[in-house]
Amino acid sequence: MKLIVKVFPEITIKSPPVRKNFIRQLAKNIRAVTRDLDAQLQVTGVWDNLEVKTEVTDARCQQEIIERLSCVPGIVHFLQIDEYPLGDFDDIVEKCKRHYADLLPGRIFSVRCKRGGRHPYSSVDVERHVGSQLRQQCGAAGIDLKNPEIEVRIEIRDQRLFVIHHQHPGMGGYPLGSLEQTLVLMSGGFDSTVAAYQIMRRGLMTHFCFFNLGGRAHELGVMEVAHYLWQKYGRSQRVLFISVPFEDVLAEILGKVDNSYMGVTLKRMMLRVASRLAERLQIDALVTGEAISQVSSQTLPNLSVIDSVTEKLVLRPLIASHKQDIIDTAEAIGTAEFARHMPEYCGVISVNPTTKAKPHRVVHEEQQFDMAVLERALERARLLPIDRVIEELGQDIRVEELAEALPSHVVIDIRHPDRVEDQPLQLAGVDVQAMPFYALNNRFKELDASRQYLLYCDKGVMSRLHAHHLLNEGHANVRVYRPA
Repeated sequence: MKLIVKVFPEITIKSPPVRKNFIRQLAKNIRAVTRDLDAQLQVTGVWDNLEVKTEVTDARCQQEIIERLSCVPGIVHFLQIDEYPLGDFDDIVEKCKRHYADLLPGRIFSVRCKRGGRHPYSSVDVERHVGSQLRQQCGAAGIDLKNPEIEVRIEIRDQRLFVIHHQHPGMGGYPLGSLEQTLVLMSGGFDSTVAAYQIMRRGLMTHFCFFNLGGRAHELGVMEVAHYLWQKYGRSQRVLFISVPFEDVLAEILGKVDNSYMGVTLKRMMLRVASRLAERLQIDALVTGEAISQVSSQTLPNLSVIDSVTEKLVLRPLIASHKQDIIDTAEAIGTAEFARHMPEYCGVISVNPTTKAKPHRVVHEEQQFDMAVLERALERARLLPIDRVIEELGQDIRVEELAEALPSHVVIDIRHPDRVEDQPLQLAGVDVQAMPFYALNNRFKELDASRQYLLYCDKGVMSRLHAHHLLNEGHANVRVYRPA
């Protein structure tokens, strides 16, 4: 399989040195995200296109390569092609017939040709000859350059002919690793996940920082969605997931800060800790999912007061976005279901939160706050490489595992729906139900408590984590299905 990768248009207007660096980084990222599928994948080209070639013939593996490339920042789209030595016009017709002969009978079509290099003919000459011959030889209904049912697309580059049979969309943006690093404050909801995606799409390396206000279930949920975002859109780079225990900070605010200033104070405490972490890790900017006036703490006066605690640049990619637009983007990138099923936690609930915080007043309120509590939270922050976060979480968890499921059991397949669809779990005589891991915490309590349930996933890590959590929640009827 051969692919022609077209880079994000904004890259092509950069100065030659910058452009080459971006293309070089993109090639490196493509190799990184496909290394486990094809360690010998070839990526060539250094200017405006990259040619990707794999000798892998397995259809499922090829499809996985295509899906991963569609989520690599820096690619606007890529073409799936077959390459041939360039012959005469009749030879071009024969090569096109190999791919389009069965599609053209009775259909309206057009021929599109792009050409690079020196040739004694133009692209229009090629289009006219190939179009007329395909119409005669393949029984097409006609040619329409404006509204064809089928486009026959070819490219001629010097002495090579590319016959294009698929165009796959990319996500655009700049290649990860070509720009600076950021630290995204993650809650796991719609806003923070979409903000993280937007920053990654722009080519900024994205680390994740979670402030745990509500226990293990919420932390696990945020870890899962952060891992999903990284694995789908950022796996070419190794980044960190940072979890900061903030329950004591929250308790200090609830006990000592005026009700109307609790929300603003909490955000200021989060920015203080995030800034210290970013400074330690040499990260250039902080990112939040805030949008103007979506909640009381996000008015312009409040955001100004919140930002005053840090000298770090605070980026807010969603600042002027409507909530429905954010939700629609979350649906498109695959984080909406995570957000909908994110475990609830008891945060700061102000009866009459201020929308116009005064700097002198918030300073007065924070004088009551014991800053040693904040220092302890910073000291207890856990930093984990995102590619190992799920595995490391499951290392010390011991849950009973069964290698065989019995007819009396119900096996719950907690894998992502895409994985379930591609490789469904089928067990003779055993009831198998699909329930994605991000929905498990909410939906498990609706199941028949008299049945015995076995959780299943590919590696056994996610199933152990969720079984352990459900056992701690008081559900004694859950174990892990781990076939030999």
